[in-house]
Amino acid sequence: MSILNMINFQFFPRSHGVTPEIQAVIDCFKKIEITLEDGIHRVSNDVLALLRPHLEACGYNVERGKGRDEKIDVPVLFGENNIIDKSFYADAFNKAHNIVIEVEAGRAVRNNQFLKDIFQACMMFDVEYLVIAVLNEYDGGGVVSHDYREVKTFLETLYISNRLKLPLKGILLIGY
Repeated sequence: MSILNMINFQFFPRSHGVTPEIQAVIDCFKKIEITLEDGIHRVSNDVLALLRPHLEACGYNVERGKGRDEKIDVPVLFGENNIIDKSFYADAFNKAHNIVIEVEAGRAVRNNQFLKDIFQACMMFDVEYLVIAVLNEYDGGGVVSHDYREVKTFLETLYISNRLKLPLKGILLIGY
């Protein structure tokens, strides 16, 4: 099996190992790995739909669609009387373990969606861990990008340079 056809992952900071709760997310991806190997190009919502039953079994609330009541709202700011003033949507959220998950496909690197995911997770109330899932390789109309490797290099640079401190305990990058 090549690196492009398997689940890959790296936890940051690299000086910490994965927690059991983070390992459970990796295991959810491994449960759908054989389905992802069929070579069919999927959008992120398709991958999330495959993951949904496994993540829900681990205590995650998972987005079910694009309707307001189908999305997962995570608070960012609170106003008077503790009313939520601002929130961001997540693909999945485990409130008990403070883990937010974002599953990306073609937009991950091309549109810098992974950077937006990092920013939003840093702003979310009580979020301690972010999981970003990206394609190992994306073929955007003949232009192939190695999304997993590119995001991994970015995160390595972010953590090794030590110039920017994130308020997260860790980020798990998954390539699928």
